[in-house]
Amino acid sequence: MTIKGVIFDLGSTLIEFRGDWGDIFRRMSVDLIAYLRAQGYVMDFEKFDRRYQEVVDQFYTRGQQDWIEYTAEYTLRYTLAEFGYPEVSDEILKGGLAAAYMQGELLWQPFIDVYRTLDTLETRGYKIGLISNARDAANVERLIDNAQLRSWLDPIVISANAGVRKPNPHIFKIVLDYWQLPPDQVVMVGDMLGADILGAHNVGMRGVWATMQTEREANTAHVHTIMPDATIASLSELVPLVEKW
Repeated sequence: MTIKGVIFDLGSTLIEFRGDWGDIFRRMSVDLIAYLRAQGYVMDFEKFDRRYQEVVDQFYTRGQQDWIEYTAEYTLRYTLAEFGYPEVSDEILKGGLAAAYMQGELLWQPFIDVYRTLDTLETRGYKIGLISNARDAANVERLIDNAQLRSWLDPIVISANAGVRKPNPHIFKIVLDYWQLPPDQVVMVGDMLGADILGAHNVGMRGVWATMQTEREANTAHVHTIMPDATIASLSELVPLVEKW
């Protein structure tokens, strides 16, 4: 069956992280706490920070197991309630998270061949969409706009909005239904074997593993058990591959 649509992951597939994750996670905590202080919140912020990280890890692990997305707003609201603030406005939550993500967003840059690849796919008539696993939808939207990718991507599906994460088949079916295409006419391109490739296979799509930034423990665990239909080391390798299919 001829390929008519290409779904991309975002982080480490269309854009690359050029920074130190440890530094960014520490900066996120500092900036979130600074925002909450400025809004007049009073608490033991050292204890809050430790507990917030525990809650984030707890729900992230749960989400990995049941393929449900527990959003950043949910985990922040959950933790603030434990520290005596059960009624927090959506505005405060969104503002705090935007402050936390701000510095990290500056360290994501588009891969050098992303625009040429997307242009070529569009010119040749392929539908192009995006599915991103992310706890904060606004963070993903800003990353897309910072990299100037929005004009190529329709639809944009973010797990924080969809309620489920890759590899849950439902998140892929959102795009298939939107395009009105069967799964054997669509390919998924992403950097995570367990989310992108397994997810594509779960719904009957082909999966292309993009290996530009794949040095993660989760990939190492799956490298001998989840087999992509193809592997690319740069986005420029994608168009000839899709054309061949």
